[in-house]
Amino acid sequence: MLTPQVHTLDLNFQSQPGTIAVYLIPHAQGGILVETGPGSTIPALVEALAGHNLRPGDISDVFLTHIHLDHAGAAGWLARQGARVYVHPRGAPHMLDPQRLIASASMIYGDRMQTLWGDFLAVPEDRLSVLQDEQVVDVNGLTIQAIDSPGHAKHQYAYLVEDICFSGDIGGIRLGGQPYISLPTPPPDLNLEQWRTSIQRLQARQPARIAPTHFGVYPDAPWHLQTVAQMLADLNAWIEQVMPTGPTIEDLQQMYLAFERQRAIHSGLDASAVEAQQVANPPSTSADGIYRYWHKYRLPNG
Repeated sequence: MLTPQVHTLDLNFQSQPGTIAVYLIPHAQGGILVETGPGSTIPALVEALAGHNLRPGDISDVFLTHIHLDHAGAAGWLARQGARVYVHPRGAPHMLDPQRLIASASMIYGDRMQTLWGDFLAVPEDRLSVLQDEQVVDVNGLTIQAIDSPGHAKHQYAYLVEDICFSGDIGGIRLGGQPYISLPTPPPDLNLEQWRTSIQRLQARQPARIAPTHFGVYPDAPWHLQTVAQMLADLNAWIEQVMPTGPTIEDLQQMYLAFERQRAIHSGLDASAVEAQQVANPPSTSADGIYRYWHKYRLPNG
């Protein structure tokens, strides 16, 4: 089995190092990227590529795990530099015409939208490729396989490249080399049952390394994936304890914040690490997803 060379490009999102990564895999004709980061971090991406003697036009292919703004916001811009963009079938319409996606995000972020995420340009149709589950793409001798991985988002793929799994958000969030993982559970697509199945599919592939977009490449993929599976069970138990009490969304946000802080402190994270986790995985947004999931899937009349 080959061990592809993978470079973690830190986009320093909102001046916070180590929260959003783009992964560069060089090849003879340039390189491929897994993820693009948001439009607001294009200058940081250009600078990071220059550190590897590459320009944006040297990127031949971009593989998006899913279309959330922190993962795919710069895809249209890179397509205009010549890259081919690969995406899940459910995400493709939004990459061709991102207006609904932008409008939905604008309702959440308001006047912070441009500062946080920058421009989200459409991907030209002739630069977009729609992948099917388990499809393999060969790029200059590199083989990239897409694995349908819903649970965090309906339009999520994980990518297997030899011994490494690029897990997007289905593999959780793990920052700073810490043995602590949190689950991003935003609306509207959170589904714990699908998430468990996705983790089982990835475990069956037995990757050695794992690279969550938030953040970094880790050599302990079996431990990491099993920890995510256990966290899903723990989160489910917490939901079953809390949600029958009928909390308001505001109460749930505070309860979930306390739940996550307690887990982080128990794991030995210091204050700066906890802050970085909250930049990458805002507890209030995750609580919103849990609230919607409970009322859509778990109530008898949901």
